[in-house]
Amino acid sequence: MARVAAIDCGTNSIRLLVADVTGREDGGFWLRDVHREMRIVRLGQGVDATGVLAPEALARTRAALVDYAAVLRRRGAERVRMVATSATRDAANRDEFFAMTEAVLGAPAEVITGDEEARLSFVGAVADCAPEDGPFLVTDIGGGSTELVLGTWDGTTAAVSAARSVDVGCVRLTERCLHSDPPAEAEVAEAVEVAEAALAEAFAAVPVERARTWIGVAGTVTTLTAVARDLPAYDPEQTHLARLPLDDLRKTVSDLLGSTHAQRAAIPTIHPGRVDVINGGAIVVRVLAEQLARRARITELVTSEHDILDGIAFSIAQQ
Repeated sequence: MARVAAIDCGTNSIRLLVADVTGREDGGFWLRDVHREMRIVRLGQGVDATGVLAPEALARTRAALVDYAAVLRRRGAERVRMVATSATRDAANRDEFFAMTEAVLGAPAEVITGDEEARLSFVGAVADCAPEDGPFLVTDIGGGSTELVLGTWDGTTAAVSAARSVDVGCVRLTERCLHSDPPAEAEVAEAVEVAEAALAEAFAAVPVERARTWIGVAGTVTTLTAVARDLPAYDPEQTHLARLPLDDLRKTVSDLLGSTHAQRAAIPTIHPGRVDVINGGAIVVRVLAEQLARRARITELVTSEHDILDGIAFSIAQQ
């Protein structure tokens, strides 16, 4: 058994998983959570407009990593892998970010491609699913990008047949289109157009009509599910593998788009760091839902609390 640590640094949040990995006789692995944590650091603050990582965003990320490094020492993690995604791929001053991560963790973060990000998300997302429910379409809506990945799962091995990452996410879409409180109809319409145009590239590359089950991962999807279920507090045990019918999803997105910042902040299941960007993510999810209903006749979203973090941990075990 080995104790590994996975860190996922995205456009909006940075997350940590410390897990014990045990090999199985069939060649697969079991993961047992030791510690999970998420911080909203908004690393991608303004990067879509400026092309650089803001100093205050780098400072927030460094503070979170210092705390994470202390957790790694306290928990006795033997190996760590940190991956960085959309915001750092686009930033002109990304070398400053990598120098900081190496100074704090002892090793630099890895910039992974959108396709690799999608593959890792798929592996993490499907591990708790029944193989007969496949093929699976896994969508990962982040702060700066959205990944679609299609594949199968036989209970031990995931086989990815197609994947594509596109530059649309909750932070990018909010900063680009949604400026009023609540968003004006024209702003929402523009955001839908932007999301549809970006996702058209993914639909052209990924034959989603082959999918039987749609799985959504990451904070936008888990938050929408918790809001739709009207939970008194965020509870991953209540959201993991929860099914959200299309009509419920539409209503939840519509309600959020019609709410003010203060009203969203009062919803106990929305993390304070997501209050101002959840509408951008919700629009991406709704566009995905409408397209999948038309293209694949899929009319519900299955939410997974397991995602790229679990995929990163599996990748460490396989090395």
